[in-house]
This record gives sequence, C-alpha cells and structure tokens, in this order.
Amino acid sequence: MKVVSFIPIKLNNQRLPGKNLMDLNGKPMCDYIFQTVKQVRNIDEKYVYCSDEKIQDYMPEELILKKRDKYLDGFQVKGLEIIDYFVRDVDADIYVLTHVTQPFTKTESLEKAIEKVASGEYDSAFSAVEIKDYCWYQGKPLNYNMKDIVTTQNLEPIYMETGAFFIFTKEMYKRLHQRIGERPYMHIVDSFEAVDVDTKEDFELAQAVAMFKASRQK
Repeated sequence: MKVVSFIPIKLNNQRLPGKNLMDLNGKPMCDYIFQTVKQVRNIDEKYVYCSDEKIQDYMPEELILKKRDKYLDGFQVKGLEIIDYFVRDVDADIYVLTHVTQPFTKTESLEKAIEKVASGEYDSAFSAVEIKDYCWYQGKPLNYNMKDIVTTQNLEPIYMETGAFFIFTKEMYKRLHQRIGERPYMHIVDSFEAVDVDTKEDFELAQAVAMFKASRQK
C-alpha cells in the first residue's frame, strides 16, 4: 500500500501577503509543517506542491518538490481542484493532505490518522476540535435549550474541522470526489494544534503559541 503526502503552498497569498514564508518565532512558517511531515514514519513519498521553485530553499531534503500549474495559484481556485491535479499526476493508495497554515500539527496526529485509514476500517480521516460552548445556527441555539441551560461541561459537543489534514483513499476520492468519505475517522486535536493562520490576527496568535511552546522546551 502506497501512502503519499502533499503540502500545497503558494507564495502569493491574498488575505495575508507572504504569510507562508513569514517569520514565526525565528523560522519561516512553512518550516513547521515541513519538519512535521519529514518525521512521519508511515508515508512513502512526501511532496511539496508549489509552482515556484524558490520554495526549494526552505525544504528539507526528505521532501520532494512537485511543480504545479500556476493556474492553481489563482485566488478563485477551489481546494478540490488542487487535489484533482495532484491525484491525476501522482498515484497512491492513500493521500495525506496537510497545510502550511496549521503550523502546530503534530507528527503523532498524522501517524495515528494514517494508521486508521490504512487499516481499512475508515475511508478517510480529518482533524477536528471539540467545542463545548453555547452555539447558534441560523438564529437558533444549536446545542442547548434556552429554557434548560446546563453548564458548558454538560453541553452536547460540536466538532469543527481544523483543516490541518485530510487523509483519504484513492478509491473513495475518485468515487465520491470528496476529501472526507462515508466512513471517516475524526481525530480530535487541542486548541494549540487547531490554530489556523489566515489573517494578521491569526498570525499574532500563532506567534504567541510558538513562543510559548518554545519556552516549555527549554
């Protein structure tokens, strides 16, 4: 069984220009996921999927550059299009999609999720964070009764995709054209691992988390 990972990355970001190379506590932000994927033991081939060869200056030697069409750098391109192009060009039984914008993704999270899909019990896996708070949807409470308000620890949890990784079989993706299948494994991560950098404020939060995590390692 062949397991292939890919990290889509572009150097022309719209909401936060240049974010993927921004200095996050002394390292380019992209280096965090590069080093994480580098250490994952149950991936056969590890790709960085980018149109710009300059990214090679930031890549560890264990990762392979797969040049992609510049069209995929467009702001209107949807995520499934990027997956379509990669799956068309690189064959595998299981694909592991990770993102630069979740710099605190853990190696052990990826390894465990890959194991779940490789077992055949699940056709896909994704990362999620558990939310136990008073949530609303379309003008109504989503997970609590306003006439019987319980404490937050007794609320029905809501789960939100973090976007850190999506793992899926080739068979499922070609059949359903979805990154999450009909038998998914949901891997719950903590609030640090769930940090997603899209805006300046997100980056400032990531900077604080990176500094905190570094201080604990001293």
